[in-house]
Amino acid sequence: MPLSVLLLSLCQALLISGNILLIAVSPLIGAQLAPSSAWSTAPVATQWLGLMCATVPASLIMARFGRRRGFLLGNLIGLAGVVAACEALIHTDFWRFMLATWLLGIGIGFGQLYRFAAIEVAPVHHRDRAIGLVMGGGVLAAFFGPWLANTSRGLGDTPFLASFLGLGALYVLALLVLALIRLPPPETTHEPGSARPLGQVLRQPVFIVAVLSGLVGYGVMNLAMTATPLAMNAAGHDFAHVATTIQWHVLAMFLPSFFTGHLSARFGARTMIVLGCLLLAASGLVAQLDPSIGGFYGGLVLLGLGWNFTFLPATGLLTESYRPAEKARTQATNEFLVFSTVAVTALLAGPLVSELGWSRLNALLIPLSLAPILALAWQRLASRAPHPHIGG
Repeated sequence: MPLSVLLLSLCQALLISGNILLIAVSPLIGAQLAPSSAWSTAPVATQWLGLMCATVPASLIMARFGRRRGFLLGNLIGLAGVVAACEALIHTDFWRFMLATWLLGIGIGFGQLYRFAAIEVAPVHHRDRAIGLVMGGGVLAAFFGPWLANTSRGLGDTPFLASFLGLGALYVLALLVLALIRLPPPETTHEPGSARPLGQVLRQPVFIVAVLSGLVGYGVMNLAMTATPLAMNAAGHDFAHVATTIQWHVLAMFLPSFFTGHLSARFGARTMIVLGCLLLAASGLVAQLDPSIGGFYGGLVLLGLGWNFTFLPATGLLTESYRPAEKARTQATNEFLVFSTVAVTALLAGPLVSELGWSRLNALLIPLSLAPILALAWQRLASRAPHPHIGG
């Protein structure tokens, strides 16, 4: 496996460490600064909104100027978000904190393309392994991110200020790693050639299944994960338990990445997606049965596994839907659709968990988790249906 894949995995680990920190602290900061409890997860939503806004420009910028320059730009925007967040905390300004998380989301949007860069630098027969290795960088983040959130939370006179100083250090370190990575120029990864109309690409069954699987897997996971700190706080669990729960959840998200590619190659991406959907539904069932701390741990572990077995196979499946000349537009469309949904789920997490409670919220997620299975079943039936003969 090329050294560039390993370095991209380290960049992914730094990115996810920062994301975990934001997941753990942003809802709590929002609850402190927001004008009402319904706005408590709004900073998380603006983070995902920023990510959504970055998806199309990030892909097009990298197609024009290369992956490396795009990743450098993303980390610099992330640093601007850190500065804005520190100012917002010092001045207890909720709306400035919303701006900060929006900028951080833009930076994260560029980083979401690390997995596609890994595909481009790895040998073709190691494509699935490269995706898994880069996403496996989240295993390091599963330990480091919660530790950073927990230890930095109370440092200094301003709550959570040290957390964002630590986040800034992660972005600086990522910039140093990116300086060492050799990535191919855009003319070798975004080859010119004949490109089909975008609508024709988007109507392909393989594209529909890939996007729907990524959309449902990420959307269901994010809605439950964003609501978790608020639900655990309402249940009387302290912040250390929240951080540990998120840690086990993130470990479940990324530890299987080291063998998900092998499983997808052996059993097929569609089989793995079905398994992932069933795990997402099982997470919702656990929330109905066990409201204790053990229930949160078990449910969030299943949630992480379900995300891994839907989102990673969907990424590999997406690469089968486009030609090299169609890569930038297709990837941008996929990222926009998936992370638009994630932004909406983050915005809804606060109001839904406040109004419905943890158990009923998860009950709503169970049927949503099964949507890709229904789509796969419908497509299989449609492909077997006899086509009418048109006589001459």
